[in-house]
Amino acid sequence: MYLRHVATIALDSSKRDLNISARDSSRPMPLCFDAVHGMPLDGTADCSPWSRGWCTAMACSLEASAAKPGNVFPGADFDDLSYNELIAAGAAIAPVMQRAAGQPLGRTIRDAVTASRRVTRSNANLGIVLAIAPIAAVPADIITATPFRPEIIAAVLATLGPADATAVWEAISIAQPGGMGDRDTWDVAGSAPNDLLAAMHAAAAYDQIAHLWAHGYQTLCNGLVRDLLGELHAGHTLGDAIVRSYLRQLSREPDSLIARKHGLERAADVSARAACVLAQADNWRNATAEFDRQLRWPVRLNPGTTADLVAAGLYILLIDGRLRSLLGATPSLQSLVSLPSA
Repeated sequence: MYLRHVATIALDSSKRDLNISARDSSRPMPLCFDAVHGMPLDGTADCSPWSRGWCTAMACSLEASAAKPGNVFPGADFDDLSYNELIAAGAAIAPVMQRAAGQPLGRTIRDAVTASRRVTRSNANLGIVLAIAPIAAVPADIITATPFRPEIIAAVLATLGPADATAVWEAISIAQPGGMGDRDTWDVAGSAPNDLLAAMHAAAAYDQIAHLWAHGYQTLCNGLVRDLLGELHAGHTLGDAIVRSYLRQLSREPDSLIARKHGLERAADVSARAACVLAQADNWRNATAEFDRQLRWPVRLNPGTTADLVAAGLYILLIDGRLRSLLGATPSLQSLVSLPSA
């Protein structure tokens, strides 16, 4: 039995409507964190507002709450993964990310995945952990500089050693992500490589998270981060900006999770359909809802890696301060009645 301490976030949204749904503009964004096993995000785990851990949980919550086609979001669970589990997983990894700058990167990744798998039935956020951990590991005086500079990640990755590779391989094995092990580079049943960054370079051509590690975070900053800012500057709500930025990223690059599970041709077709949705102009919300139905039936096509990149982009904008004015006053967390859950 898990004891879930549910915390709600009170946000001053007077500066901007924070509606998160691309389907129903009247529905408020469900902003909540499940803190599991005594790790409430109320400061007791040193996850104070705007800290590494808090920004991690907030990025996960925002990403999961947006009605992005093909993903889990409120009212659209998978058989083996629910929205509540995504929120719980984001809360679970927050204390680990809070410590990221003071410990080896591999340990952060392994500990975060371990914490996440304690509260979910299946892999919920391995990709998010791999994408955010190198950013969270940057020293505080550097990471809070505005805007975020992707070249600062190079110094973190330069410290990687064999122990980090072993820890990351253990994390992947613990997470048990779908489709892994189909290529020699990601054969986690074998020994971990001595050079983790070299392994990421080898996988970069077919794995979007590996590409981040291998080629720096410039593509993320020039892509999703820029998309998010552009959509907000165009007057879209934060929720719409997240969904539209997700669609833009998906239209640019075939999702590597879909490609790994269903083939590159199917992934490319999904990208083409995402571009068609964006081309619908004033009708894009209805087109988004129809696109979501197409991705769920008859075969589930989940652009999960694209969602991971969205979370990483949101984390950057949270940790370097560019979203503070949009979120309004510093949120306060209030623990509600704890309810047992199987």
